[in-house]
Amino acid sequence: MTTVLLVDDEKLIQRSLEKTLLRAGYDVLTAPDCTTGSEVFSQNKDAVDIAVLDLNMPGFEGMPKNDAGLDLLVKLKEQKADLPVVILTAYDEVNKAKDAVSKGANAFFVKGREQGLVELIQKILNEK
Repeated sequence: MTTVLLVDDEKLIQRSLEKTLLRAGYDVLTAPDCTTGSEVFSQNKDAVDIAVLDLNMPGFEGMPKNDAGLDLLVKLKEQKADLPVVILTAYDEVNKAKDAVSKGANAFFVKGREQGLVELIQKILNEK
């Protein structure tokens, strides 16, 4: 069973993506912010096959932070260097998302087309 760590502070988006991933046959672990995401990952490091991280969410200080997902990306990669990561982004943040790829993310995904995310995850895991 493939396990996805999904970290997003927007409840509706998180629930919608979680349902889509569960329907596609994935196990899903969720977290609403960087701190919780990091803790959930540490407790399930061996089980997590891929992480899907929101770009903007509460950071490690608990305050909303632009690019907090990049901080979490770096932290997860320190613990598991080969972990594939997808950064979730709003439509107008594509340049930042490219930044994420330079920091080690495998891809970025613009929110709103859930089925496309499933296809992207499958593609990344098939390349592993």
